[in-house]
Amino acid sequence: MFSRSKIHAPGPKAAQEPEKASAVAPSPAKAAADYAPTTPKAKPPASVLSADLTVVGNIRTTGDIQIEGTVEGDVRAHLLTIGENARIKGEIVADDVVVNGRVIGRVRGLKVRLTSTARVEGDIIHKTIAIESGAHFEGSVQRQEDPLSLGTAKANGMAAAASGKGAAPESRTTNATQ
Repeated sequence: MFSRSKIHAPGPKAAQEPEKASAVAPSPAKAAADYAPTTPKAKPPASVLSADLTVVGNIRTTGDIQIEGTVEGDVRAHLLTIGENARIKGEIVADDVVVNGRVIGRVRGLKVRLTSTARVEGDIIHKTIAIESGAHFEGSVQRQEDPLSLGTAKANGMAAAASGKGAAPESRTTNATQ
C-alpha cells in the first residue's frame, strides 16, 4: 500500500545536491576574499597634540598633525596646523603649514599661511605664502620651487661661511597690523 520514496533516501543524488548548491552560491569566506573595494580608504583625521602637552624632541609623520601645545624640536609632516596658543621652537618642514600660534625657527613649506594671530621669528622658505593682516613676522622670506629640499639652503649657508662672507638674503621685519 505504501511505497518508499526515493526523494529522502540517502544515495548519490542526495550527495550531489549540496555540491550544486555550493557551485551556485559561493561561500561567504570566498566571496569576501575575492572582493576588492573600488573606493579609496578614507583619510584618517589629523593627530592632535593637546594644549597641556610638551614635547622635547623631533616629531616626524607622513600624515597631518595639529599642535596645540609646546614642541621643542623639529617638526616634519604633510599638513601642519599650529594652534593659537601653541609654541614651536625648532625647524618646521611640511607640504602645507598653517601658523596660528608662535614659531621660533625656520619654516619650510610648499604652502605657508600666517594667520592674524601668528607670531614667527625665523626664516620662511616657501613656494607660495599668505600673510594675513595682524600677523607678526621677523626674518627673511625666500621663494623656492622645491622648498622641502633641505640640501640647498644648508649648502648656501656653508658656502657663505667658508668664503667668510655672510649670506645676505632678503631680511625684513613685517608686522601686518593696520
